[in-house]
Amino acid sequence: MAKGKTFYSCSECGGASNRWQGRCPACGAWNTLVETPVDTVSQSGNRFAALVGTTRVQPLSEIEAKEEDRLPTRIAEFDRALGGGLVTGGVVLLGGDPGIGKSTLLLQALTALSGDHRVLYVSGEESGRQIALRARRLSLETENLRLLAEINLEKILAVLQTEKPRVAVIDSIQTLWSGPLNSAPGSVAQVRECASQLTRIAKQTGIALLLVGHVTKEGALAGPRVLEHIVDTVLYFEGDTHSSFRLIRAVKNRYGAVNEIGVFAMTDKGLKPVNNPSAMFLSPDARGVPGLCVLVTQEGTRPLLVEIQALVDRAQAAPRRLTVGLDAQRLAMLLAVAHRHAGIQCFDQDVFVNAVGGVRIGEPAADLPVMLAIVSSLMNRPLPEKLVVFGEVGLTGEIRPAPRGQERLKEAAKLGFTRALIPYANRPKTAIAGMETIAVKRIDDALRCLRDME
Repeated sequence: MAKGKTFYSCSECGGASNRWQGRCPACGAWNTLVETPVDTVSQSGNRFAALVGTTRVQPLSEIEAKEEDRLPTRIAEFDRALGGGLVTGGVVLLGGDPGIGKSTLLLQALTALSGDHRVLYVSGEESGRQIALRARRLSLETENLRLLAEINLEKILAVLQTEKPRVAVIDSIQTLWSGPLNSAPGSVAQVRECASQLTRIAKQTGIALLLVGHVTKEGALAGPRVLEHIVDTVLYFEGDTHSSFRLIRAVKNRYGAVNEIGVFAMTDKGLKPVNNPSAMFLSPDARGVPGLCVLVTQEGTRPLLVEIQALVDRAQAAPRRLTVGLDAQRLAMLLAVAHRHAGIQCFDQDVFVNAVGGVRIGEPAADLPVMLAIVSSLMNRPLPEKLVVFGEVGLTGEIRPAPRGQERLKEAAKLGFTRALIPYANRPKTAIAGMETIAVKRIDDALRCLRDME
């Protein structure tokens, strides 16, 4: 079978070339030419005439707005990250480090769905025997789970049209290759073409499609963000492979909320949902220890309680600032604010800050807990027990509000916390049973309130 025609387009300026070159002849950028199949329709002289009458423009008000039908995977935390379940014709991309549990989770999800729906697992990395061994190790019932070990895109598309599964998994998109392209599997051109063709077939047939994507050493999905623009939902697996806990975070979702997370525990029988993740991130034996502060963070629609640990020690050489699960640049800013507006000096101290449990916190509401944990470690005085904190710290020393403050306080009260140090703008309009709220406007006010609590 003759291969289709291809050309090379620049990912920076869009310029085209008939052959690959190290440098784009149009804009001069290096290593930006990627192989692209020729669109035969666009080559014809009657391109626009052929399209006349095939589409219709209509007012937006005439289009019926209704919620998409959801297909629950019966794994509660996975459904939460998806926004309620899979969507008919939706394409989900799941990325994460090698060995973190992507294939295990999808195999569990397909097994749970196979009892009532037609499902298909397409494996490009493992043989059928390897997948069967994993299923037996996880004690999964796989009588109705159909498997295809194939990496040729055209054969996979033919099977999808023939089998017509309700849900299909492609593991992984970087292993597939399309015949018309001469580049190797995993190249930008192959990844983009395979993802586009699979997305098109999913939209046409209504298949809920799940793609597994590799990540680079920087933690980003491979294929210079090409995949993230094509698919409907992007999920990232987070967590330390040496820890038993895993988090799935939605960074893009056309059918639900972003930053929604699902929490799992890795066991010998696969990934198990964690119903109360706040209890997972709290250490009951760490109360009364200097350098520990409990943060109420908001992950999507779910409030979580996370322990922030800080260690401040005299530097033997140049002072170091190290964070795990938090932004290191923001730590440097907080130390400068503490020095300027509260007189806390750490210029000759090593400062280490850690978010317990392997969770990554990106919201500014962690500023105040981080600062109080640092002060607690520096003064060698523990913070009051049963205290939770949240709030953003500005460069002028003010404590700025955090979104969904009421939900954060209710979650803390549910877990037995009795006091909360919060921004003044987040003070609750109605009292929360069993919770004493202390609202502050500036960082020096927060430190003064802590001294009064002792």
